[in-house]
Amino acid sequence: MTDRALRVVRAGALTTVQDRGRPGHAHLGVPRSGALDAPAAALVNRLVGNPPEAAVLETTLTGCALRPRCTVTVAVGGAPCPVTVDGRPVAWGAPVHVPAGALLDVGAVTAGVRSYVAVSGGIAVEPVLGSRSTDLLSGLGPPPLTDGMVLPLGRRTGPHARVDVAPQPSPPAELVLRVTLGPRDDWFTPRAVRVFTSHAFRVSPASNRIGLRTEGPALERARPGELPSEGMTLGAVQVPPDGRPVVFLPDHPTTGGYPVIAVVRTADLPALAQAVPGTPVRFVAVRRR
Repeated sequence: MTDRALRVVRAGALTTVQDRGRPGHAHLGVPRSGALDAPAAALVNRLVGNPPEAAVLETTLTGCALRPRCTVTVAVGGAPCPVTVDGRPVAWGAPVHVPAGALLDVGAVTAGVRSYVAVSGGIAVEPVLGSRSTDLLSGLGPPPLTDGMVLPLGRRTGPHARVDVAPQPSPPAELVLRVTLGPRDDWFTPRAVRVFTSHAFRVSPASNRIGLRTEGPALERARPGELPSEGMTLGAVQVPPDGRPVVFLPDHPTTGGYPVIAVVRTADLPALAQAVPGTPVRFVAVRRR
């Protein structure tokens, strides 16, 4: 019987299993989690013939190295990076044949932050609340990869895509995020709201899967004190006491007591996954739909 699994030879700085997440459990205190760059994860799944819900690997900056125990088709996308099989360069952004026992090395990114690795059949770790995603905040799902870990693979369900290279967007030189003001913009002075929507911020090195932190002008409060904890949503722009906005990403807490000045449009969130520290960030207010 074929051993459908792969061994982790080099785990990298932070590599996790991710799929489309586990939405719908916020009332239980469970974040949605899932791939930060969802379009990139969906694309690599399509390239290897997986269904869109199949789990992939999300790497951070330094990539990872894997040795499959069976012959597989692999695709790497998201942040551009060198990819080799047994030391031989192969295509990034395209289906690649990897024989059983060969070493697939996904190198350090040349731009952006997170690369995505899809393997035919998908990463078949045990699902938790309907998802195989690693949640760094709650600890649900499989732990981040470590050297020597063995990951099971599902059965291949379809043929890989017949393409040479699939077009993918470049990592952003600047983030322009459309926001709907509120629900707590009245907790800030009119000047602070103008600063928020007219000045440039920068991506902070302290950003992670929980939230994209920013550096820049502090937003002045109009009201003292703190709110009682209230529900938080993906894309909420929370402002902690230091006055620097934080954009909540898939592993965000489900409640919080700092005021939310605005919410980022969902369509603009995937680019945050690839924004390196120092990337300029602009918040642009748009009308409620």
